Amino acid sequence: MTEQHEFDKDYWERHWHQTHHDRPGAMSTSPAHPYLARETADLAPGSALDAGCGAGAEAIWLASHGWQVTAVDIAPVALARAAERATESGVSERVRWVEADLTSWAPDTRFDLVTTHYAHPAMPQLAFYDRIAGWVAPGGTLLIVGHLHTTEGAEPGHGHEHGHGHGQHPPAEASVTLADITAGLDSATWEIVTAEEHRRTIPGREAPLYDVVVRATRRR
Repeated sequence: MTEQHEFDKDYWERHWHQTHHDRPGAMSTSPAHPYLARETADLAPGSALDAGCGAGAEAIWLASHGWQVTAVDIAPVALARAAERATESGVSERVRWVEADLTSWAPDTRFDLVTTHYAHPAMPQLAFYDRIAGWVAPGGTLLIVGHLHTTEGAEPGHGHEHGHGHGQHPPAEASVTLADITAGLDSATWEIVTAEEHRRTIPGREAPLYDVVVRATRRR
């Protein structure tokens, strides 16, 4: 029987405590996701929202490249380490850390960039993407990096190297197809810039990662 995941606050607190126990350096040294630099290289820094920021690798990377970042996560233990890491990196003044449930929290402004990397709160994955897409300002960018749903061979390995992992397989409810994401982006509102599927390997990790990457610009 397939294990179901609630992805609520208790779940993520347990997850981050376990990450700290099993890989104590992961929350302090993991790099930002590799797609982030590529997909933001041609964007002028402005305001950014990192939805489901975890231990803060992406938020800190954005701040170090001139963005003013609001970083949101449900897990206090992850946010505490993220804030420490931001201070150590000298970018604490450029990041606002927010402890909140992304299924109910909403910002009071819209952002030049809204991004999420492997985040999955306690709501359907595509509904989550639709929710955060509404926080992109006109002319702004939505960047989604998620777990690709695939039936190729064995179940795909997966995990966010900064902690958003769940063993060797992504829970079915946390994986999506490229077609599902792009179908939710109305062409009257969005211009899709990147829509890709990737299989990649990480040194020291036995299973490959299967990613879906979608970048879209909100039309004015």
